[in-house]
Amino acid sequence: MNITITKNDTKARIIIFIFSIIVFFAVTALERVTLNVHLGFDEHLFAKLNAIINSIVAVLLLAGIVTAKQGMYKSHQKIMLSAMGLSVLFLVSYICHHLFAGSTLYGDVDKNGIVSAAEKLEVGNMRMVYFFILSTHILLAGLSLPLILFTAYRALINENAVHRKLAKITWPIWFYVALSGPVVYLMISQYY
Repeated sequence: MNITITKNDTKARIIIFIFSIIVFFAVTALERVTLNVHLGFDEHLFAKLNAIINSIVAVLLLAGIVTAKQGMYKSHQKIMLSAMGLSVLFLVSYICHHLFAGSTLYGDVDKNGIVSAAEKLEVGNMRMVYFFILSTHILLAGLSLPLILFTAYRALINENAVHRKLAKITWPIWFYVALSGPVVYLMISQYY
């Protein structure tokens, strides 16, 4: 499996920016919408699936960097395309979770949708730790999408030197997002 595409930087830039903007606005808009639908199963199953997918992506990213450093480029390509495919699946599951489950507040011990002063006191500094991890996760997830797509594009048109330069920026950001996602899930899931 050696996938390549024809080089067209202008078209690639337009497609990548439009796709990134659509995803950003879809995620932002859908964050505020909750559908009151009974699915027949716990809608937080999507959040668990997201954590699992992110964990698998993190492992794939590690395997991807190892295979690249070992010069196993066909394996590297398969692994990285798998990580990208799983990331698309993650996005669909993420949107489903927020559409069907709505938002959960960290520290909402009694699960009434309000974090009282007493609840804030009870969770203490972990609330700040959670918000730090969550905010960096969200910011870097938004930045990572166009970076991932541009990095993949450079590989697929065989501009390997540029691909490697971009990957040195993209990989640690994507890896952080993949690792911090399950951490966010573990921290917030107790309040579902």
